[in-house]
Amino acid sequence: MSTARDDAEWDRRVRDETEIQRLDRNWADLLQELRVVQTGVQLLTGFLLTLPFQARFPILDTSMQVVYLVTVVASVAATVLLVAPVATHRLLFRRHQLADLVAAGHRYAFAGMILLGVALTGVTVLIFDTVAGLGAAIAAGICFAVFFTGVWLLGPLLQRRRDPDSTT
Repeated sequence: MSTARDDAEWDRRVRDETEIQRLDRNWADLLQELRVVQTGVQLLTGFLLTLPFQARFPILDTSMQVVYLVTVVASVAATVLLVAPVATHRLLFRRHQLADLVAAGHRYAFAGMILLGVALTGVTVLIFDTVAGLGAAIAAGICFAVFFTGVWLLGPLLQRRRDPDSTT
């Protein structure tokens, strides 16, 4: 298993990067990744927050209202976590804590992505329940939960097992 020390050594050897250059690159990479998800999660959250004010919202039964509330909580929490690295950067600006910033940003982004997967699964359940009924909603929720888990977690975890020196 590769460690952070092994990764830093690989970057020094293969990329000829100093520790600060590596941290700067990691921070820039993280910001690019966050740009991809922030707009989407913010739009999803805004959409969810308007639903209770729609005419058809009262047709949701108690179980779907619970799904809705869990979905809203997951979406709002994902929004908070995916914006947190920027807020953290503002508070740590010029404090020479780049290593801590990158590490915290990584944790926030990872947790935010997990909650975004939960929120997207919840939205899928709500839509399928409204359009096709409870059975279809359960099936769609399971399928998308498995899909997100496979694409966002299992696939990358399997890919991590490869030797980092096998490709540059």
